[in-house]
Amino acid sequence: MEINREDGMNYSPVSLAEISERLKEGELNFAVIGLDHGHIHAMTQGLTEIGATPVAVYDEDFSRTKAFAEKHHIPACVTSVETIMEDPCVNLIVSAIRPDKRTDLGLQAMLHGKDYFVDKPGALTLNEVKKIRETCSETGRKYIVYFGERVHVEGAVYAQKLIEDGKIGRVLSITILAPHRLNKESRPEWFFDKNQNGAIIQDIGSHQMEQFLTYSGAEDAKIVHSAVANYANKDKKDFYDFGEFSIVTDNGTAGYCRLDWFTPDGMRVWGDGRVFIVGEKGSIEIRKYIDAGNEKFDDGDIVIFTDAQRENRIECRGSVGFPFFYRVAQDMINRTENEITQSHILKSMELTIEAQMKAVVIE
Repeated sequence: MEINREDGMNYSPVSLAEISERLKEGELNFAVIGLDHGHIHAMTQGLTEIGATPVAVYDEDFSRTKAFAEKHHIPACVTSVETIMEDPCVNLIVSAIRPDKRTDLGLQAMLHGKDYFVDKPGALTLNEVKKIRETCSETGRKYIVYFGERVHVEGAVYAQKLIEDGKIGRVLSITILAPHRLNKESRPEWFFDKNQNGAIIQDIGSHQMEQFLTYSGAEDAKIVHSAVANYANKDKKDFYDFGEFSIVTDNGTAGYCRLDWFTPDGMRVWGDGRVFIVGEKGSIEIRKYIDAGNEKFDDGDIVIFTDAQRENRIECRGSVGFPFFYRVAQDMINRTENEITQSHILKSMELTIEAQMKAVVIE
């Protein structure tokens, strides 16, 4: 399976770690609807690696449907959403349809008795989040968002385990730097329309808001500051190429995030994503995708962990894997919330939308 390290939109990690936990054949059948964002490849890859079964795919562009089915070995290319919705063997709908269409598709899936796994951002408005919450409660189905920058990064997974094991004590501060490569000419027009894609805080920042809540162990947060700017893409009037926000969680962790579309052409990967976590007893740095200046290419997924005894540099790639996919599949099968809760997902979406709404525009 191809791993595109230069283009974040089509970045599709493959587990190099041994996958010891796998589903039984037919235990979780899923269908894919909507191929607008390249993250659908990563989402499908993550599910098939742990034994979930892709049974059908639909997109408005049949040529795209056919190519996706061939790449991921999906047996059926169907010609309507309704065909999938009415299929009793489909347990889960997986989607990276255009962001402004994601909520409606998810509501339809849940009303048809299916869980929903969708690319971020999972919603663009607070009213959409309200409808999702109501429909989850009404149907008992799950609306799960793919926060790939945490669940599909081995260094991020390892850092979470360090925190949960109490290695750095109470988390006091989290700083996330999230530069991305624009690849402007290859982007569809909807990508530059904030009404269709969400603006930069909703688009990229949805990952980071979810990380703040996860790493701090918080249930809620207050937006302290947020700002956006269009520095270098004035031809796209509804687009922001820079954003930032800061929060304070309900358990007292301070968080700051910088987002941008300014990864230099000389960078070997699509973005030098970094996370800095300060705890009472230690600190963690995650170098997600690259150790810039290091001659090795496969040099991301590095965690630098320092405590009272020593400095530790852990190269996580190929040793940690992506346990989210098996665990969230078990949650769907057993109707549990051991891996991620619905309230956590909804709160992450709400806070991200709020940060975007409150953002000061830097002229």
